[in-house]
Amino acid sequence: MAEPTATASPATSTTVAPTPGGATGLDPDQLALFSFQLFSKLEGAVTSGMIHLGDRLGLYTALRGASEPLSSSALAAETGLHERWVREWAYNQAAARIISVDDAERFSLSPEAAAVLATPDHPAFGMGMFHRLPQTMEALNAMPESFRTGLGHDYDSHGCEGAVGIERSFEPWNNANLLPVVLPALDGVVERLTAGISVADVGCGAGGAVLLMSDAFPASRFTGYDISRYALDRAATKLAASGARNAAFVDPREHPLPDDHSVDLITTFDCIHDMTHPQRIMESLRAAIAPDGTWLLVDIKAHDGFADNARKNPMASLMYGISVLSCMSSAMSDADGAGLGTLGLSETKAREMSASAGFSRFRRLDVDNAVNAFYEIRP
Repeated sequence: MAEPTATASPATSTTVAPTPGGATGLDPDQLALFSFQLFSKLEGAVTSGMIHLGDRLGLYTALRGASEPLSSSALAAETGLHERWVREWAYNQAAARIISVDDAERFSLSPEAAAVLATPDHPAFGMGMFHRLPQTMEALNAMPESFRTGLGHDYDSHGCEGAVGIERSFEPWNNANLLPVVLPALDGVVERLTAGISVADVGCGAGGAVLLMSDAFPASRFTGYDISRYALDRAATKLAASGARNAAFVDPREHPLPDDHSVDLITTFDCIHDMTHPQRIMESLRAAIAPDGTWLLVDIKAHDGFADNARKNPMASLMYGISVLSCMSSAMSDADGAGLGTLGLSETKAREMSASAGFSRFRRLDVDNAVNAFYEIRP
């Protein structure tokens, strides 16, 4: 086969280099820019893996606890790890501007980095999704078959560490804000909780919200419902450690939500969009809730349709990707699953679905959160 040669246009005598497949007209600058954009995504994925390791190996905790910046040798000694591996990890983190480095190649955390990377009780703590990163990415192996059949995978497909990651993702903010900010935003709910009412947390996960509320309001009775065995196991362990006598955790397939309008407060935290049959769940909530009851719906902040999500949410691409690997996969883990997905429950959609389920009042709460929207819904 002959070598490709440049050709000249009779009209312009301009030399045009052919490209593979015979395509012409590629802008070299745009080609380089697109390649950079593409590989910046790979950089983010690889650096995310390094963040997982920093959390798992205690490297961030060691940096936070140090009184001065640490060399890679000192960091390795502090964590009991091999210096050469620690050094290469630190180079990645410093190049990505996750950790700080000085001219002597000593490493440290800014106060903000320490809050996000190494302070589990800070509301900005962000290691939950990185904790479960291996399990999330492992789902890639199952995705081709899901794309062919339409059938996704529930949260237990991510194993125990997947449940721990969800717990670490949401509990820090809830622990700091649920009692002083969110519950007081609901009309009259704190007073009723203090007097003593029946509460159901549907999609309770590892039980953090239930145990937080049960401790604050000992006169009320709390039941957490979840279908994840891993999450329920963690909730049971935490319940035993707490000694709470006014809380319980159950699988709704074994102990269904009551349908006699006896529940005074229902909470759903970041779970409706993950459910295979969210409309059916809302109808079950309507059957359970008392005539004067309250449903606190907390779910991912979403807009009406892709165009608005892509334009208004700088993390939209992350959200849609997580949806494929986790949220929408869960929502389609039944053959007829609704498949709302991570950004599938906008305020408009939530209003429509709750009204269809028989709720008549819907109010968006003035609660500031970067990820979630908060709604008060009543019969």
